[in-house]
Formats: sequence, C-alpha cells, structure tokens
Amino acid sequence: MKQKKSDIGLIGLAVMGENLSLNLEKNNWKVSVYNRTVPGIEEGVVERFINGRAKGKNIEGYNDIPSFIESLETPRKIMMMVRAGNPVDELMEQVFPHLSPGDILIDGGNSNYEDTNRRVLLGESKGFYFVGAGVSGGEEGALNGASIMPGGSEEAWPAVKPILQSIAAKADDGTPCCDWIGPGGSGHFVKMIHNGIEYGDMQLIAEAYWALKNFLQIDNQELSEIFFSWNEGKLRSYLIEITANILIHKDKYGGYLLDKILDAAGQKGTGKWSVINAMELGMPLGLIATAVFERSLSALKDLRKVASDQYHHIEKRAVFNKPELVLDVYSALYASKLVSYAQGFAVLQRASDTFSWNLNMASIARMWRAGCIIRSAFLNDIAAAFETTDKPVHLLLAPYFRREVKQVFHGWRRLVSGAISEGMPIPAFSSALNYFYSLTSEHLPANLIQAQRDYFGAHTFERIDEPRGKYFHEDWTGHGGDTKSGTYNV
Repeated sequence: MKQKKSDIGLIGLAVMGENLSLNLEKNNWKVSVYNRTVPGIEEGVVERFINGRAKGKNIEGYNDIPSFIESLETPRKIMMMVRAGNPVDELMEQVFPHLSPGDILIDGGNSNYEDTNRRVLLGESKGFYFVGAGVSGGEEGALNGASIMPGGSEEAWPAVKPILQSIAAKADDGTPCCDWIGPGGSGHFVKMIHNGIEYGDMQLIAEAYWALKNFLQIDNQELSEIFFSWNEGKLRSYLIEITANILIHKDKYGGYLLDKILDAAGQKGTGKWSVINAMELGMPLGLIATAVFERSLSALKDLRKVASDQYHHIEKRAVFNKPELVLDVYSALYASKLVSYAQGFAVLQRASDTFSWNLNMASIARMWRAGCIIRSAFLNDIAAAFETTDKPVHLLLAPYFRREVKQVFHGWRRLVSGAISEGMPIPAFSSALNYFYSLTSEHLPANLIQAQRDYFGAHTFERIDEPRGKYFHEDWTGHGGDTKSGTYNV
C-alpha cells in the first residue's frame, strides 16, 4: 500500500520550527521536517527531534531537500522557519529547482516586508506562490496556538487556510486568530507593527513597575498583587499577566530573580523597523520610537553608571498616598497603551492607503486577541470601533476611546508631572502624553519652524488667511531673490 504523503513540510527546527511542527501534527496534519545542516554545529538536528519530541508522532524527518520535497502532497506547501534576510533567499534558491507550478512557500519568520514584496514577485514569476506570514506567540504560541498574519499570493490562501487556521490560537468566541491580510508584504508589515506595539507595551509596563516600586517602596509580592488585580480589568493582557508572575518568581537561592537581573535590555530589530517605516510613511510613532531608544540606552550600563555618579538628581522621594498613586499609575498605563495602539493602527492605515493593500483594521485587531504577545482585553473594543459605519479617522477619536481617555486623563497627567519633578524617568508615559497634547491642540509652534525653513532655504509656507495648498515665499532679509524651493514632504 502506497504511503500517504505529508500535508505540509517545515524547514528549520529551532524553537519556533520545532513547536510549530508539533502543533501541526497535533491538529491531524502529516508533517515532513528538514533542517539545513552546518557541519560541526547543527549536525543531527533532525535525528534528535525525530527521536525526541517527535517520536511516535506523524512527523517524518529528512536530511536532504530533494527527498524532503518529494515527500509532500501536491500542491506542495512548505513553511520556512529560518532567520530573516539572506538565509531565506538562499533557501528559496535551493528549493526552487525541485518545485512544481502551483507549489506554495510560506515564510513564517520576521522578514522585512520589502523583502517579502520582492519574494512574492520572484516566486510568482517562476510559477510558485509565496506567502509571508507573521507569527506571534513565542514558543508557547507556536506549540499551542499563535496569532498568524498571512499575506502575499492570494491564490495560495484557499490551500493554506485550513492548515494555518487550525494551528492558530482561538479567541474567546472560537474565531481563529488568523485571516488573510492582503497582497505583497502586508502580512509581515502587520507583524512588524505588532512587534512595535509590543516594544511600547513592555516599556510602559516597566515604567509602571518602576514608579510603584520606587515611590511606594513596596516589595515584589505587593507589586505582583497590584498587577494581578489589573489583569482582572481593562488592562487584562498577556504581558500584564506574565509581569505579575515574574515579580514573585524566586531563584534557587530563594530571592526574587527579577531583582538580580541586569537592567540592560536587548532587541532583535523589528521595533526599529516599525519606527523607520513609520518615518518613511510620514506617520508619528513616537511612543514606540521611545521604547526602542530606551532599550538602546539601557544597554549603555557602564556609561549610565558613570553619569549617575556625576549627577545626583534623585536625593529624596515625596510621600505619596498609596491608593491614589496606584490609581494614577494605572491611569497612565491604560491611557498610554491606548496611545500606542492608536499610533500603530494609524501607521497601518497609512500603509494600506499608500500601498493599496486594503487592510481590514477590525480583522487585524481580532487576530491579536489571542496567541500573540500583545493580546489584550481592549482589542475587542478596537475591532468594534473600526466596524462602525462611521469609522474613526483616528482611534483616539472613536467615541468609546474618547470616553476612556477622559476618565483617566487627570491621573495620567498627575503621574507624569509628579514623576518628572521627582527625577523618575518615565519616557514612554511622557511621550504618550505629549503626543496626546499635540494631537488635540488646534495650534502648534510649527509655524515658526516653517518660517525658519523659508528663511534659510526658501522652502515656502502656507498662510492661515489663504486656502490650503497655496504656498508663499518671503524675502526675509530684504536682499534675497524670488527663487524658491519646491514643496514636498518626506
């Protein structure tokens, strides 16, 4: 009897690849796996997996590409879980000669969306389909259900939909946290903005923890109880939940492990990409930019130690009313998180308009409700805001969120002003509040900036007493000419 071929193949058996393979098999798909071998470094990876975690399961291992691809049912569906960048291109070149028209390649790594744009066109030019699928949820999500954001060759969606949705996390209403995003690199772009919001969330939670710890002088147990209580309400989210657990985790010596971890944070680059692409699109993403730069600053531990020794700006702490301060920190955290998500969705909307992706913002919000790192309670409210007939031009202008911000505004402002006066660094809280002030100010000092630009570079300006789109140049010095620079925006 002829043995049934595998439903899907997976290349790359690092943490995410291993767990996705097990997730696929658990959901009744037969899986073939392959891992590129680097002599002396990665030898025996496939064998260890097949004889270890995959033993007795409907998973077959291969050590060469031809036999791996031959083991797959046509049209072949191959998911690549390898490092972003050149390794993806190199792997594609290796598998191309063995594919047939209609076969599907899925890149589940954190690839740059521009690379995915290029790979979609390349794959289709050779008769194949290419899907760039952002996968969020880490090791746990890969094994038990992740948030998956696929985009690229839409012709591939009917074939991969049942597979990807089966391994996706399920929201409380049973909906899989996976749906088609759009063409080209849209799936990876959405995952990139997800990761940017993740950077912002983590920085905001860290600032909340630091303010409570230092202003109230309370121990980790009490801090954990505060975070657990927040996780029962509007701040309910994966990151709040794990923070509550981290705070009370003890190492083998009996002390709180968190207190022994060096305050130097790392990063892999997707947060930076979010900021760069937001700048390219002319959209403010200040809170996430602040979070990225704060990680960079945290890494300069030795420099900070020297600077701290020379500037003793924190000499004493004011006495705070504990219930009031906890409420103010909650208010600042909640409002700032709303700002972060609003900025992220504004960038997604601009990208959708610029690249003609036709992104469904409500669908994206629903995909983030479970499985992913930024899953949180108010994503349902974000989806609902985008599903109204009168869609908001900005998330903070949606009626629900307008009411929410007004309720916590005074506590947010009190926390920021109080922390700054006490020498407490709260850069993300402050960035969020300043963005809110700027967004809600009819008048800003940008008139002076534009006057300066026209003065030194003849960059022209618009006038408040003339229609928008009509540009003027002034001879500020009295001895300039009439020649002016063209008008354009970056």
